Amino acid sequence: MLEIIDVDFNNPEHGSQVLAMLNEYASGPMGGNAPLPAYAQANLIAELARRPTAHALLARIDGEAAGVAVYLEGFSTFACRPLLNLHDLAVAPKFQGQGVGGRLLGALEARARQMGCCKITLEVLEGNAVAQGLYRKLGFEGYALDDATGRAMFWQKKLAA
Repeated sequence: MLEIIDVDFNNPEHGSQVLAMLNEYASGPMGGNAPLPAYAQANLIAELARRPTAHALLARIDGEAAGVAVYLEGFSTFACRPLLNLHDLAVAPKFQGQGVGGRLLGALEARARQMGCCKITLEVLEGNAVAQGLYRKLGFEGYALDDATGRAMFWQKKLAA
């Protein structure tokens, strides 16, 4: 039976399941093909617990971690309302194709609506056709303020540790 729970980062069982899911995701082709760095493995859950705007949903099937959605609360200045940014969505390979990702996204949308959010944002790799298909099916799309300025892009600047 599939259950979706709100993660308590201070609960050791929740923390270990979230960490295992994220490590498995990072080790795959859409996560960079390498496990999380040792520092992240040792500190991630405690650091998430310290941040009141960090949340996660955990999908479990018969108690086994099947998927995770890590999300961060943000704020839209234009809408003057909160928003949620889906930072990580991962489904364990053995549970892929069973609706776990869609159920996590449905639960995330429910949380966003309860919080009065104006939108949910996410990033997705160009080569991740499976994720893009799921996101489109559930109403996600790229955006532009108008045709003259073009579509929004997600950029980064890495900072030295």
